[in-house]
Amino acid sequence: MDLKSCLQLMFILVAAIAPHAIMARHLHTHKFSSSIFPQHLVGSGKGHNMEGIHNVRAFLQRYGYLSTNVDTKGNAFDDNLEFALKSYQKFFNLNVSGILDVETLELMSQPRCGVPDVFRIDYTFFRESKPKWRASKYNLKYAFVGNFPEQYKATVREATNTWSSVTGFTFTEGSVDNTDVKISFEVGDHGDGYPFVEGSGVLAHAFAPEDGRLHFNTRHAWADGAYPYKYDVGTVALHELGHVLGLGHSAFRYAVMWPHTPPNFVTGLDNDDVNGIMALYNGFADA
Repeated sequence: MDLKSCLQLMFILVAAIAPHAIMARHLHTHKFSSSIFPQHLVGSGKGHNMEGIHNVRAFLQRYGYLSTNVDTKGNAFDDNLEFALKSYQKFFNLNVSGILDVETLELMSQPRCGVPDVFRIDYTFFRESKPKWRASKYNLKYAFVGNFPEQYKATVREATNTWSSVTGFTFTEGSVDNTDVKISFEVGDHGDGYPFVEGSGVLAHAFAPEDGRLHFNTRHAWADGAYPYKYDVGTVALHELGHVLGLGHSAFRYAVMWPHTPPNFVTGLDNDDVNGIMALYNGFADA
């Protein structure tokens, strides 16, 4: 058995006996974000017309469930919105009712990654259905861009090492002028076409191969570890690096590629994440 296979086996054994997270990732951890979804929307469905529906339409469009050709300004709950909502509920293993029930609105209100769950050709995050790096790029160079907080660099480096330990990738820190992956903290409209809108709950986003941009949202409270009302840089870095490598979102709640990350929470890679990256790269047979 070669070294890479041994490392993968060790990871699987550790994952089987260790807890997935410091704090359980539970659906009812958060209250509604009233700035996004007012509570009077609970129970609404097709045929209803009420203030706030336009925010639901915009949310489902932002994350790939509603076509970008559909107008999101109206408050009518129509066939298009019902279909999009059912698709969202199906993806997250919720009750597929097409109704804005409490469980659905609570999940939609949780902080999350800004990358869509469903990819269409008009999204620049993922231009291909299964984007991946060429074998000649398995040694990825990365750099911290701008005023990246010094206290979080070691945590991000650890996240790159974690992905290296279960894949055929290696990460080498280099200069901004000669790099494959650029990691930065950004605020508001930062020039990539996907601004961090205040109140949207977006923690970070990253672009698929071979783009390599990874952006944390400066407006959130960050920490190195699990702290109340703060988000763990390491957990979010693991997630966003998964996108950088080509992974989409997982519907499995304990995967690091699950799109939602609550505060006071730390987790690591799950078998679902490892299986996904190995399948995408065919076990790195060409490494």
